[in-house]
Amino acid sequence: MPELPEVETVRRDLEKYLIGASFQSIKIINFKNVAPRATFLAKFLKGKKIVALGRRGKLLIVDLSAPDKHLLFHLKMTGQLIYEQSNKTLAGGHSLSDDSLTKAVGGKLPNKYTRAIFDLDKNRHLYFNDIRKFGYIKLVSNDELRDILKNNYGPEPMDKEFSFDYLKELCQKRSAPIKAVILNQKLIAGLGNIYADEALFAAKIRPDRPAKSLKRSELLDLHNLIIIIIKQAIKARGTTFRNYVDARGKKGNFVNYLQVYQRQGQTCLVCGGIISKIKVAGRGTHYCPHCQK
Repeated sequence: MPELPEVETVRRDLEKYLIGASFQSIKIINFKNVAPRATFLAKFLKGKKIVALGRRGKLLIVDLSAPDKHLLFHLKMTGQLIYEQSNKTLAGGHSLSDDSLTKAVGGKLPNKYTRAIFDLDKNRHLYFNDIRKFGYIKLVSNDELRDILKNNYGPEPMDKEFSFDYLKELCQKRSAPIKAVILNQKLIAGLGNIYADEALFAAKIRPDRPAKSLKRSELLDLHNLIIIIIKQAIKARGTTFRNYVDARGKKGNFVNYLQVYQRQGQTCLVCGGIISKIKVAGRGTHYCPHCQK
């Protein structure tokens, strides 16, 4: 699943082409994760302009020229947003293939994975592709968006609200594993499995330790390293294994900097020990038993 750095990379790449574009027609294909209903959405969006493209955690937020309305896209596990104009194609999200951009989006567009087609002015098109249909499209008001963000998303690692004191308060009374705490989107938005494993390794903290057991010095390190690693991952345009490609259809380069994630059975790059894999909070979790205590 794309995490904060991957979704932010998609947002930045698409922003330069989508701002100012206006919707001409919308077609929803074999896709129920749309609210309100598809016919209303198609009628409402016609003629509306895209004035901003934002993000919260892994949620993409399209601000519209209509007052009090926003269009939300969540890629979930296998979603893609693909922009097409003449001979230019930009795709961001889950990749179907490593061979080419066309194969990465499932073939010539639209294809069997296309769930929605947004025809824009100037012969531009935006496709929402999703293999497993877990993603969603929603039209919401200001109040609805505020409630969604308030109820489902904590501060992001680079927000000023994500302070050391905030992290300390989260952890000091929680007996849940520290990885479960930092993965909770309601507490920290956008931090996923890859970067949680990497931050905990960098901070030398076992992922299954009770959050309340962490010392002040450990929390200081973890707080700083979460921010550093997320910034590095954004700069590297995310991490690619089998799925994610950025909006250029390219792989994220942070895979070259991974210390533990998906390196189980391999040698630790710090101590020479063997990287282990366990389950924490239902997620496959990678760590070094020697380096992390």
